[in-house]
Amino acid sequence: MVRDWPAAELIETERLVLEPLRISHAAEMAPLLHDERLHEFIGGEPASQEQLRARYARQVAGRSPDGSQGWLNWIVRHRATGDAVGTVQATVRLDGEREVAELAWVVAAPQQGRGYAGEAALGMVGWLDRKGIDALIAHVHPDHLASARIAERLGLRATDVVVDGELRWASC
Repeated sequence: MVRDWPAAELIETERLVLEPLRISHAAEMAPLLHDERLHEFIGGEPASQEQLRARYARQVAGRSPDGSQGWLNWIVRHRATGDAVGTVQATVRLDGEREVAELAWVVAAPQQGRGYAGEAALGMVGWLDRKGIDALIAHVHPDHLASARIAERLGLRATDVVVDGELRWASC
């Protein structure tokens, strides 16, 4: 069983604020995440507002039903405007004696190309590092070059492991 995480915290970067995800964010995020290419990357969900609410309800729970994984999720907002631009998440699990965080980030199509995903991912990794997590794995779709560049910036290396069509990049 993974440790209990402290109450959700804001993570602030130069241009962004990562706010702990709540179910109520579904209404705000659904229009931003309605992107066919993104749906391919995440297995077709969320296809509807109800699916997104259900997904957020699972994620906000803080841990998997069997207690084997901690779920940490943030909505990413532009600091100056407060507008939502995407989400970042870390799923923390035990691998032997150490905790490993599996990372994923999504920036909505209208906000892409501005470096928000990399800035949010770096902020999240800094937070995880302060919490004592140093083993990282990122989920990177092979056709998404920007995510591969972010994984490189995080100090991760591509592995031979492919799960659900995504290549795993790892720190170890």
